[in-house]
Amino acid sequence: MEVLKIKGGNPLKGHLKAAGAKNAMTKLLVASLLSDKPCRFYNVPNIGDVEVTVALCQGLGMEVSWDREQGVMEVITRELKTSYVPQRFSGANRIPILMIGALLGRTDEDIIVPTVGGCLLGKRPVDFHIDALRQLGATIEYRDMKKEGAYFAHAHNGLKGTIITLPYPSVGATENTILAGVTARGTTIIKNAAIEPEVVELILFLQKLGAIITIDVDRSIRIQGTRRFYEVEHTVISDRNEAASWGMAAIATKGRVFVEGAQHLSMVTFLNKVREVGGGFEIRSNGIEFYYDGPLQGGLHLETDVHPGFMTDWQQPFVVLLTQATGTSVIHETVYENRFGYTETLVKMGADITPFRQCLGGKECRFAQQSFYHSVIVKGVTQLQGREITVPDLRAGFAYVMAATIAQDESVISGLHFLDRGYEDLAGKLSKLGCEATRVKVDSKPSKEEIFAIR
Repeated sequence: MEVLKIKGGNPLKGHLKAAGAKNAMTKLLVASLLSDKPCRFYNVPNIGDVEVTVALCQGLGMEVSWDREQGVMEVITRELKTSYVPQRFSGANRIPILMIGALLGRTDEDIIVPTVGGCLLGKRPVDFHIDALRQLGATIEYRDMKKEGAYFAHAHNGLKGTIITLPYPSVGATENTILAGVTARGTTIIKNAAIEPEVVELILFLQKLGAIITIDVDRSIRIQGTRRFYEVEHTVISDRNEAASWGMAAIATKGRVFVEGAQHLSMVTFLNKVREVGGGFEIRSNGIEFYYDGPLQGGLHLETDVHPGFMTDWQQPFVVLLTQATGTSVIHETVYENRFGYTETLVKMGADITPFRQCLGGKECRFAQQSFYHSVIVKGVTQLQGREITVPDLRAGFAYVMAATIAQDESVISGLHFLDRGYEDLAGKLSKLGCEATRVKVDSKPSKEEIFAIR
């Protein structure tokens, strides 16, 4: 097992480049399964989730050539070898469920997909996915298999376009429905769709591939079915999560970091909150520079939301940032019901954070009157202390890393496979910014998740 040792207390300073977006690249690989044409990707992140998705696609018949150093990947799926996603991919990430939408238009065989995995953020039900695909004409049922379960799906009579209204603008359900709609007969309209930058990225790729697809201003996506495809070259957008993460770390440590590739348009809501708390940033032609601009002021009220709202993946490091801001701030999580468990460790490090089951905000929330801790009150400024930390999920993991850079003494962080899923060369980038960070092996048995990541 490996751990990350961080000696905090120094401001992060320097220049780094944001990698390609995890939540875009993994979906683009799935989308390329729709056709038998070659696709060439640039700015491909060398991270765990891409590795797992590549292995998954290769198992189905995709040929892959990946230059990790240059960030270039070429793929082609001349024919499917199988439509069965092996059970070993269950729990690897959230990609397997998207295989249903992509493969329905590529094969008449039964598609078998194991139950979904990913970070433990909440139930993340796939009902929205399944209901939408059924409306397009797919037959889908859940069956128990061995110790876990799997979804069996087929569309022997083909898919037929229709109007689908999602109960909630779920990113995954929107992407799954888009993938199925590309090869459905006629026109598919998705109402109340997610319009995150990563969804738009998928749409841009699919248009290059041959899809006729548009986004309307009322969160509707219209797809005209096609089966004629073309070769594609595509540059993956930079990861807005990584860019925001480094920006918050720079401000919280009283430093200055230029994040090359950070895109203004996809981070407008985040930048507004940075300015409200007193952080500094400067927009440049090729990125954004973040810097400490004097004492940080709390008194902030923040509610997460679907795009263009404040992204739920920004919430965890922002809570750490607020521990360094004077005053009391309120965070209301409205996207996932189980995303504040990580604050227990921050409290042990010295943070003053109190969780609440009530909705501490004006936004209508799906978790009202339920027993989930989905609001917190953060009081600052607090001095954080280094600890031994186990990472529970990807975004909480960076929040711990950020807290460790603020703390005056050493922290030892384990569970690095979660961080490896979304952050490329984390220890190297920390060192480049002046942080004392080393990744070392310790004598311990790896977890089941780590064994899978190694494979």
